[in-house]
Amino acid sequence: MPRLLAAFLTCVAAAVLAACAAFGIVAALDATPEQQNVPLVTFPEPPAPGTTSTPGSGAG
Repeated sequence: MPRLLAAFLTCVAAAVLAACAAFGIVAALDATPEQQNVPLVTFPEPPAPGTTSTPGSGAG
């Protein structure tokens, strides 16, 4: 009987430990701030259609 009681208490302790670990992980993930969605590389805007990309009149 004592072995059965020890096995039962071990299973209960393992289940409680697993549940606490799961709640702790979720709490830690909720506590971290969200990162801003800022791109590391930006590209210049393409010229609008119908406009030339070279300045000046082109005479030279």
